[in-house]
Amino acid sequence: MHGIFLQSLARDFLGERLQREANHAVAQLEQDQTAVPTALDSVSQGYQVFHHLYVLRFNGSVNASDPQWQQQLAPLLDESGDALIDVNRGTQHMLVYRRHFEWQGTQGVLLVGEDFSQVEAGLATLHWWVGGIAAVLLGMLIILNMLAVNRGLIPLWQLRQQLEALRSGKRDRLSLVAPSELDELVDQLNWFMDDIDLRLKRSRESVANLSHALKTPLAAITQVLRGNRPIDENRRHKLLSRIEDINAQLAAELRRSRIAGPNAGRMANVTRDSSRLIEMFRSLYPERIFNLTHSAHEKDQVPIEAHDFSEILGIVLDNAGKWSNRCINCDIAVSTTTLTLTTDDDGFGVAEEDLSRLGERGTRLDERRPGYGLGLSILAQLIARYSGHSRFERSPLGGLRVTVTLPLAVEVIN
Repeated sequence: MHGIFLQSLARDFLGERLQREANHAVAQLEQDQTAVPTALDSVSQGYQVFHHLYVLRFNGSVNASDPQWQQQLAPLLDESGDALIDVNRGTQHMLVYRRHFEWQGTQGVLLVGEDFSQVEAGLATLHWWVGGIAAVLLGMLIILNMLAVNRGLIPLWQLRQQLEALRSGKRDRLSLVAPSELDELVDQLNWFMDDIDLRLKRSRESVANLSHALKTPLAAITQVLRGNRPIDENRRHKLLSRIEDINAQLAAELRRSRIAGPNAGRMANVTRDSSRLIEMFRSLYPERIFNLTHSAHEKDQVPIEAHDFSEILGIVLDNAGKWSNRCINCDIAVSTTTLTLTTDDDGFGVAEEDLSRLGERGTRLDERRPGYGLGLSILAQLIARYSGHSRFERSPLGGLRVTVTLPLAVEVIN
């Protein structure tokens, strides 16, 4: 493209110069009033400065400054119109401009030509120089680019080495001197490792608690089954009670193990998830009336893991449905910074002095309804994972009001 552009530019420039020279020759002919062959003779003093080839046909005669080209260019004299023409002879490339004119009532044709081969040779030399300089610059750019890329990848190589050290247990956190663009990546990786450590710690604690909780009832059951005493109705009832406790403990630990916590990647849809739960509890407690209000102001998705949101709402609804007489009101309010669940029931309520004990693991303040006192303790763990808080108080309906407030770490989106 570079060569074609330069050659076209040079051809246009030379063609324009030949045209101006032809016009000048014709104008001088009209001014000098001399004989045409003499006026346009290339060896005359007026045209020696141009060093161009001239071929003139006027009044039936043809004159040329170079007889070798007269025969070659003669056919161009018979063509009409002024034009710039390329003429090739061997390796020589001649650029010729044809100019028709009229002098003293006689038509004439003037050809002015110049050897374009020398210009092309010069352009070819220029192309080689430009190509050589471009190749050198390209090589330098490639080398500089490789050096820059290698320098830019140094932090990533260090990161890979530190990740391998983490995997082999040689270090427990990333400590990388990296460009500011990688700070967020390093922070996120450290956050994930902290979260994994926390999950591992919770899992170990959960297994230890479960083992401790099951050890006593399993030992009692084993002792009874290995004994020689007959299992009467009273002992059978106690065994069933023990087994049900074990089943409740297993179910509770399973629910705790499903707690994902914040930033788990799945957002809850408040309207969809709460509506499904309300419908489910209406079928579980057909004699109860569940009322749901949602004041989210067109913002429906919150950065709370969907299963965690369903677990929180399910615990408070199940607790209200279990202890209410007839009516349960549930209000969900979502703002840009918090999500608030408020549940009221019209049951017996809880004595003022016992409100602070709600949520303690295994605590049952009232045993008139079936249960194991584990739901509210799981609720407390869920709320703690989201750095939220809960409040228990007397409801305007006469029963218990449970208010759960969760901060929204990420801005609520539509």
